Amino acid sequence: QVQLVESGGGLVQPGGSLNLTCTASGNIYSIYSMAWYRHFPWNQRELVADITSGGVTNYADSVKGRFTISRDNAKNTVYLQMNSLEPEDTAVYYCNAVSVVTTTMQHQRELWGQGTQVTVSS
Repeated sequence: QVQLVESGGGLVQPGGSLNLTCTASGNIYSIYSMAWYRHFPWNQRELVADITSGGVTNYADSVKGRFTISRDNAKNTVYLQMNSLEPEDTAVYYCNAVSVVTTTMQHQRELWGQGTQVTVSS
């Protein structure tokens, strides 16, 4: 059973930084893309950034220049380095993996992590 486990959220002051980590556990052969989404208190979900296995990245306009997504394919891990954090970045951040293939050639279309809270406040 493949699972996504996130870590690295917390409380930070405006202008501060956090680094989120998400690791896919299980007998994984490949993952096409991994991403970070965030869910705001008013029930809006936003794609923050995603990255393919080949390293192609995509960012929401609201985080360009402040956040960096990266990935270690050997470790099945995706990172989100968040700098210059603003109160508007406060949300629950979810890790997402698309097209997961296990070593037994089972395919899972999409997986989600449990979420990690990021709060930006003075």
